[in-house]
Amino acid sequence: MTVRNLVTATAISCLLANSAAAQEALVTYKSLSPEVALDLARATLADCRKRGFQVTVAVVDRFGVTQVLLRDRFAGAHTVSTASGKAWTAVSFRTSTAELVANSQPGTMQSGIRDLQGAVIIGGGLTVEAAGSLVGAVGVSGAPGGDADEACAKAGIDAIRDKLDF
Repeated sequence: MTVRNLVTATAISCLLANSAAAQEALVTYKSLSPEVALDLARATLADCRKRGFQVTVAVVDRFGVTQVLLRDRFAGAHTVSTASGKAWTAVSFRTSTAELVANSQPGTMQSGIRDLQGAVIIGGGLTVEAAGSLVGAVGVSGAPGGDADEACAKAGIDAIRDKLDF
């Protein structure tokens, strides 16, 4: 190998190494737009109203930060923090809060998650995914039971599914 070829090969190696390092320094992710988050909250609230429930709906982004919070006029004051907590818990653990209820029963290995500050282990929190990526979560509180809260959340997600599948 000539000196010139060696210098060229070394230069190319350095450029490729710098390019790989730059790629590792940055991440790209999908997230709900504010408009879609609002559509999700509205669709969820509408479904609960149709069922006769006064609830609060919280939509969080993939990091658990609240994007939208809608409280129906007769929903209890406690439903605000509960809905937000359910959404945060679902996105943090990347699973539904109903599944966490089942998986964290006393005496199980995961029972300790019930003691984590901010975790709300009650049905009604669902993750929201788009194209295989976690993009947020929705939490509902105020219906008569976590299963009813979850049914409204599922209906809300189904109502915006066409906006998520791209």
